[in-house]
Amino acid sequence: MLRSTKIVATLGPASSDPAVLERMVRAGVDVVRLNFSHGTADDHLARATLVKEISRKTGRTVAIMCDLQGPKIRVGKFKDGKVMLQKGQVFVLDAACDLGDGSRAGLDYKELPRDVGAGSVLLLDDGKIVLDVTEVRGEEVHTKVRHGGVLSNNKGINRQGGGLTAAALTPKDIDDIRTAAKINADYLAVSFPKTGADMYMARELLRASGGKAFLIAKIERAEAVTPAALVDIMNACDGIMVARGDLAVEVGDAAVPALQKRMIRLAREHNKLTITATQMMESMIESPVPTRAEVSDVANAVLDGTDAVMLSAESASGKYPVEAIEAMHRICVQAEQSQPLSLDQDFLNRVFTRVDQSIAMAGLFTAFHLKVKAIATLTESGSTALWMSRLNCGVPIYALTAQTATRYRCALYRDVYPLMVKYVGKDREELLAEAEKVLVENGVVKDGDLIVLTIGEPIGKSGGTNTMKIVKVGEHRKA
Repeated sequence: MLRSTKIVATLGPASSDPAVLERMVRAGVDVVRLNFSHGTADDHLARATLVKEISRKTGRTVAIMCDLQGPKIRVGKFKDGKVMLQKGQVFVLDAACDLGDGSRAGLDYKELPRDVGAGSVLLLDDGKIVLDVTEVRGEEVHTKVRHGGVLSNNKGINRQGGGLTAAALTPKDIDDIRTAAKINADYLAVSFPKTGADMYMARELLRASGGKAFLIAKIERAEAVTPAALVDIMNACDGIMVARGDLAVEVGDAAVPALQKRMIRLAREHNKLTITATQMMESMIESPVPTRAEVSDVANAVLDGTDAVMLSAESASGKYPVEAIEAMHRICVQAEQSQPLSLDQDFLNRVFTRVDQSIAMAGLFTAFHLKVKAIATLTESGSTALWMSRLNCGVPIYALTAQTATRYRCALYRDVYPLMVKYVGKDREELLAEAEKVLVENGVVKDGDLIVLTIGEPIGKSGGTNTMKIVKVGEHRKA
């Protein structure tokens, strides 16, 4: 059964063994995420090499996404590794403190005293601990504990409502961008962007390092979800990640479901990709089966139209990485089968100004009404396949490309299945015959099936799709 929604799996200690990683790939992983918050550059290079080997061995197209750490807005370390905070006690966050104790904590982020004032609310350890700022004295942020608990080394700090000025790209991120370019990553995820300028800077640094990855903006700051900021970021990136962890802490957990739906809808309207992430199958870190709530969460993301759903600790450090992927696959397939098709409605408010985009939409419309077996788009850059995948026509889209980079990039597109094709000269009919042959050999179609083909002339030129053809498989051979 084809699965339209793609699965992103984070690699870590639980998925470093080659045998386990191979089982994960065979279970349905489409994209692996290398989390640059952990491990060294050499660790990531070794994992990327292993992924590429297993991708070749299994014949599955598995893309690589490098995820930058972003600014570390965290408390420092404690003498005893952790402290217990009681409701009502005074607790100081001190930028000049080296080792914390029961009364104060140091700060990795030294600018915090400049970013907050009396009345600010700070949320630590994903919101488990809440501190009300009473005053700021020099390098010290004095607070009163609203919700206490155990606070251990290096736990994260968020400000309720956002407003921390930390730059999205740190010196470590700039080094890691060079590593991503060395890996030849297909995607680069940028943490905590506030504006499109953050994404433009990341793209410039990546291109200067020789990287060609598509950029994913992780939406996790309150400032990033204002209507103007979100459109600004979308215009500067290739896709977004709905990063629900830090976002929920900054805007409040109750606001996240509606934001998720708005972001996915807006991204599809802007022809951008979406990944839905954070705690999707959290219980499967310890359990071989997901909770019913997690099943509903994954299914709802699919019904929202997300391109991909993501596993974090479940596949990086959990006990059941393969089972988590198998469960996600089952849920996605089931949810997709229940989705209603209303393609005509989707066309009503769309304006096409480019020839290649118009051909893509014509191909979708024709495939939907003729109920063809497959759509095959011969593509250099993958753009035609991306545009087609923004609307659900109920027909699988095969991106046929001679470009290896395009093949792996398309692994993240919803409804799109990349296949390699050889360019056999510049004759259009010869190339269409080659495309048909690849589809037959891969078991996609058989003689007598109808398919919609799109192609551009001159052949081999990016952005030149200008022809759509309806083909009955095998007819030219009989002729």
